[in-house]
Amino acid sequence: MNESLPKKIFQGFLLGIVGLLSPAAVVSISAQSTQQQEATETSKPQILLLDENEEPIAGVKAVNLTTSKEAVSDASGLLTLATSKGDVVQLSAFGSKLQDYIASNQERPVVVLSSKHPSIVRLKPVRLLNNTSVRSDLTAASTQAVYNNDLKKMPVASFVNALPGRLAGFFTTQASGQPGVDGPTTFLRGQAPLVIIDGIPRNLTVFDLEEIESVTILKDAVSTAMLGVRSSNGVLLVTTRKGSPSQPRISFTAQSAIQQPLRQPKALNSYNYARLYNEALVNDGLPPVYSETDLQGYQSGSDPYRYPDVDWRKQVLKPSSRFDRYTFSASGGNNFSKYFVAVEHINQTGLLRESNINKYNTNNDFKSYTIRSNVDLQLNSKLSGGIHLLGRILSANDAGAAAGTGSILASLLNTPSNAYPVYNPNGSFGGSQQFQNNIWAQTIGSGYRQNYKRDMLADFYLKRTLDELTPGLWVRATGSYYATLSENINRNKSFAVFQRNLSATGQETYQQFGTNGDQANGNGIVYQSRADYMELALGYDRTIGAHGFNAIVLGNRDNTVADSDLPYTITGASGRASYNYQEKYVVEAAVGINGSNRYPEGGRTKYGVFPALGLAWNISREDFLKSYSWLSYLKLFGSVGKTGNDNPGYFTYIQRYFDSPSVFFGTGAGSNTAITEQPIANRNLTWEKANKLNLGLQGAVLNNRLGFTLEYYNMKYYDLLMQRGRNTTILGNTYPSENIGQNRYMGWDFQLSWQQDKPGFSYFVAANVGIQDSKVLYSDEVFRMYPWMTRTGQMVNQRFGYVAEGLFQSADEIGRSATIIGYTPQPGDIKYRDLNGDGIINQFDEAPIGNQKPLIPFGLNMGLRWHSFDLSVLLQGALNQNIYLQGNSEWAFQNNGFGPAFEQHLDRWTPTNTTASYPRLNVGNNVNNMEMSSFWARSGDYLRVKNLELGYTIPVRVINRVRLQSVRLFASGTNLLTFNQEKRIDPEAYNGAYPIQRLFNFGVNLKL
Repeated sequence: MNESLPKKIFQGFLLGIVGLLSPAAVVSISAQSTQQQEATETSKPQILLLDENEEPIAGVKAVNLTTSKEAVSDASGLLTLATSKGDVVQLSAFGSKLQDYIASNQERPVVVLSSKHPSIVRLKPVRLLNNTSVRSDLTAASTQAVYNNDLKKMPVASFVNALPGRLAGFFTTQASGQPGVDGPTTFLRGQAPLVIIDGIPRNLTVFDLEEIESVTILKDAVSTAMLGVRSSNGVLLVTTRKGSPSQPRISFTAQSAIQQPLRQPKALNSYNYARLYNEALVNDGLPPVYSETDLQGYQSGSDPYRYPDVDWRKQVLKPSSRFDRYTFSASGGNNFSKYFVAVEHINQTGLLRESNINKYNTNNDFKSYTIRSNVDLQLNSKLSGGIHLLGRILSANDAGAAAGTGSILASLLNTPSNAYPVYNPNGSFGGSQQFQNNIWAQTIGSGYRQNYKRDMLADFYLKRTLDELTPGLWVRATGSYYATLSENINRNKSFAVFQRNLSATGQETYQQFGTNGDQANGNGIVYQSRADYMELALGYDRTIGAHGFNAIVLGNRDNTVADSDLPYTITGASGRASYNYQEKYVVEAAVGINGSNRYPEGGRTKYGVFPALGLAWNISREDFLKSYSWLSYLKLFGSVGKTGNDNPGYFTYIQRYFDSPSVFFGTGAGSNTAITEQPIANRNLTWEKANKLNLGLQGAVLNNRLGFTLEYYNMKYYDLLMQRGRNTTILGNTYPSENIGQNRYMGWDFQLSWQQDKPGFSYFVAANVGIQDSKVLYSDEVFRMYPWMTRTGQMVNQRFGYVAEGLFQSADEIGRSATIIGYTPQPGDIKYRDLNGDGIINQFDEAPIGNQKPLIPFGLNMGLRWHSFDLSVLLQGALNQNIYLQGNSEWAFQNNGFGPAFEQHLDRWTPTNTTASYPRLNVGNNVNNMEMSSFWARSGDYLRVKNLELGYTIPVRVINRVRLQSVRLFASGTNLLTFNQEKRIDPEAYNGAYPIQRLFNFGVNLKL
């Protein structure tokens, strides 16, 4: 036995432990090991090929033009080639020259190649499920990836916020910009994709972007079938960075951004509010409440206590905030051990103003501390292993108001400018019987609350090659444990507000509402969960002459326990196999056989089989196309398959009785029957399913400069869980969800890219477009009297309402129009179309409203490099998106008639403003004008300048003096400009949500 093996094993495991404590120590240990290892390798000169993401590039051909000797880089990016100082080494791939390298005396030099070059793109492995990968031209799977260099351009906390505009078929909606909870809703071809991190499903999106190698989307059946009952919705596959056999590479990035909120509701000042309020009362047949004296008082501002005029949004919200990020990472290794470690800290401040009367923080701040250690060991020539660790602490602070920032934003939408002064003359908080929650007091006088989230993730694996049985065979065991906890600490206190009253003689008195209470301290667990994952896999990867084989079969168990719930466990087996002949023709098959414990034992619905088949044809490898020099690459591919979605609920096949703190059978506790019967149990519950078809054409022309991908997909989702629309109340209970729904999703994904390199100058342009359509095939709806009322046949989630035909202009027009049951319209009210012609507006006149065309998300990514300067621009947007304006941010005088009015209400209908954009004013709710209708359905089309970055890399001759490898200075902007039809609102965060942020970011990256 090799006496140094125990030492090496101990050293490798030490790297993982020390990596969590001191990355610098890892660098030191690994550097010593590297020197020892390389001392025995001087006879085998090696070159390490990396891209700008510091990921190894395999498959690059190197030719020493002096000696004519050749070598090809392996999976670690290493190629062994004898060179002498001054030799010219030409690097190429797929017949295209990448660049020349002049050899030096440096041991294992690092050569960085552009990942944007189409040939490099084809060489980069396609990441697939279960930590497997395959060359892009040797798979029929539909995938697309974003790499580290593009991800880290975005100053964001959630990696999902760095993806919009970069992936065809992928669309996000960011409904809030609040620190810590600004992650968007994601859609992949209309579905919510599953997040998988390093081969294991995880519900984590707040990530150190420095530690992500790539994010890959898996779209079709053959790429996701191995997930079985979780394969229907597509996948966001996150692969973290690993080390490479090279000298230690240390990187430190510091960046700081100024955040500015985008469009927010603009409340009217007190004068305009009072003027419009009087008008609304008159419209309702009531006398005005504000006299001419009041109006003059609001307009002049001469007595701010008697006639307050408070811009509450400006009073409690800052015009800007901060986003700071500091990231340290180190990677390297040798032929025994490879490591990547990273430490990151994010400090993001909120928009809430603070007061020096407090010794504690009342702003809605967010902080995160993340540490990652990925260590991979080559224990001997056949056995390898790895320890991948993640630790994360998220800390959020907020005002102590009942719901924190949420309640403050709600108060902003419910409080007019003249409701009360911020402070009374005696220094007390202003208020009234109607408005007892002074917004400024909510912000600074209600205490504070804190939230702490802790995450720990540990992945382990051992892999053994079985070449002694047959070359290319391997076996791998994987285990993982994840634990998370979220805890709230509440330090709230109540406050009193005072209404100032003046008698006829000018005597000042105050009426108190509420009390000034002491701080109340409490804490509680918001949620906690843990998950464990086990997998045993057998794989085979070998090329025999013209025949290539790649296969994996595995069994796994994924177990999750959330709070006090019983475990949710998915178990089963899966496999994937592919065969290629001469790298021209590819056949690929995948299957998942699994199920969860949320179905009846022994039932026919517990486990499912989900197969998929894919075919690919590398047309450009055919002899009849080799004479066409302009054609670099062309692949036709497609797949069909059946996928599943596990949506069983919480043991809904069991009839349950609960939901009361005290359960009594019969009579008791004051003769009240306290037992509650839950929905009817469904013992025939099963998983939802989808049949998927994907067809694609991928290619490159003009010496790999112009690349393109065109895909068509058609997916039928069936056995969708829903309640029957034709239920009856005779039963006296809620009907169960049943597998009866059917939807279809179909569309196109298109990608186009151009890349060109010249001495001292290079540029690229990459565009992507998705066309996403859907249709409800069956929904078991109630009987609909008219075809336009039918939901079946419409787009999925189609909104229904009345079709608006503008505003009534006169009493004569009202008399000639259909009657509105229960309402007498007036000029300026919304007029609705009588679809069935019965002279009455009622539920029989409801129809689809809003844009009914396919959604088209798109993105355009451009960049250039000129000597030491680099510039990149990302444009992102959507066409045919619908938004619906409603609620207290859109309608005037809500909150039971006590709410504010906004700038859009200045353009309300009046006898002299008949082309208005807003109906006549009313106080409170208007049963006609606020009905669901096309009047409030607006275009959500938009184009955003999502990101712009300018960088400068200091020349090597300058930084060599301070022994740095590179220094890059950069400035960037995020959400810089937005172009949309409804200019007063943001197309993603509207209806009074926490505004999305515009960021101006500055930073520096140092590499040693």
